[in-house]
This record gives sequence, structure tokens and C-alpha cells, in this order.
Amino acid sequence: MRAALNEAKRRKHITENPASLARAPQPDDEEVEPYGVEEIQQILTAANEKRNAARWAIALALGLRQGEVLGLKWSDVDLDAGTLIVGRSRLRPKWNHGCDDTCGRKHPGYCPSRVPRRPETSKTKSRAGRRGVGLPDALVGLLKHHREAQAKERAAACEMWTEGDYVFTSPTGRPLNPSTDYHHWKALLDRAGVPERRLHDARHTAATVLLLLGVPERTVMSVMGWASTAIAARYQHVVAAARRDVAVRIGDLIWKPNEGGGGESPAA
Repeated sequence: MRAALNEAKRRKHITENPASLARAPQPDDEEVEPYGVEEIQQILTAANEKRNAARWAIALALGLRQGEVLGLKWSDVDLDAGTLIVGRSRLRPKWNHGCDDTCGRKHPGYCPSRVPRRPETSKTKSRAGRRGVGLPDALVGLLKHHREAQAKERAAACEMWTEGDYVFTSPTGRPLNPSTDYHHWKALLDRAGVPERRLHDARHTAATVLLLLGVPERTVMSVMGWASTAIAARYQHVVAAARRDVAVRIGDLIWKPNEGGGGESPAA
């Protein structure tokens, strides 16, 4: 807003920029609530019971945002090299009536002749968001299986199939609606028997795992598509607590006295 009004001032449409007097609010730090390794395994096991299981594996292992996963196309994925390119994001559909408001439906999305108000996808917002990501071998296998399952769905749908090259689709080839995808996430957590979290917390989980593994911060920023080191700082208290928990477990295992009291200590 400030930049736009500065341009208006430069063109002499206004004499002062009112935005320069405003104080921007300070947003609260976003709370990071990652899943543990056992919970991740429970989620992925439950996901294998339904179609598009690889969608959730990508979210939890690579930390792609919802729009980035739903915007993936097969042309972005190289399963032989084990890489994918993040370059677009799926947008939430918005509609206009295509019937001159004669259908009687208040919401344009329910109009039988609805027409889209914007494209299905857009480019990622920042340069950091446009990135290449390596795929673990297990995820390559999941995506190969997913591609085979999608080919069977394409054959079964026949002329009802809409070809868009999307990796994750409806049973007729349409790109997934972000709202529907969110409800699938909630149902998945219920089947997995894990605490309810936001879909964005899958991304937090992936970032936390990378930091726990000791991956350099700059590399984590590249994988996650972060533009600022300040974002990584939000995870430090979570990572520190998790590392402390590991240290306590190791200490209990190695140095905890035998219950009988007759065993020798490791130093002996």
C-alpha cells in the first residue's frame, strides 16, 4: 500500500502518503506443532488405505504447501532422477454465474453454467518458492505406484476424464479443490488416531525433521522455499526440546543403574 501511494504521490495525484503515518501491526509468531515420527508413520499407514496416498507423503516428507502439492504436474516430476520442481500453486476456485443469474442459485459455485473467475493455478509468489526438491527413494516408489493407479482411473473414466497432467486429481482427472483436500486431511487424522492439527502443520513437521537431522539451515530454507532466516528461527525451540528428549533417553539407556543394583556402571 505504501509503495502504491508513493507512486501516486510521484505522479502528483496526492500530496502526501497517508500510509507513511500508519504503524503496521506486529503479528504473533506462528505456533509450531509438528508431529512425531511415530505419528507420521501412523498417518502414512492410514493414507495407504485411500487413493492419492502419495499426496500426504509429499506434504510430510518434503514440506510442500497445500497449493504447491495440488498444483504439481507430471511434467514437474522426474522419477528417474528422483526430483521435482515446485513452480506453481493451485488456487481456490472462484466462480461467476454463467446464466445471467437465472438459475436461482445464490452462490455462483452452484450455478449449472458456472464460469471460472480466475485460472486454476498461479506461479509461486517468491523466487524462493520456485525450487527443485530431491525425492527419497521410498517416495519415488509411492509416486510410481500412484502414476499406475491414475492410469487405471483414466482408462475407467474414458471420455469423462479431463486431461490436465496434474499429479493429484479427482477420479475423473480434475485438479483437487483445496477445500475438499482439507476435509480429506481431517478425515485422515481421524483414521490414523493422531491429535488433530492444521494441514499447514504437516509442513512444520517436515521442517522440524530436516533440522533435527542436522541439515544445514540454508539447505532447509531451499527445500522449504523460505526467503528469510527468521522463519527457521521459529523452529529452534521445538528442535532444541526434541534434541534434549533424545539426550535424556540415551542417558537413561546407558547410565541408568540396573534395577537389581548389582550391575556395574558403564565407567567400570
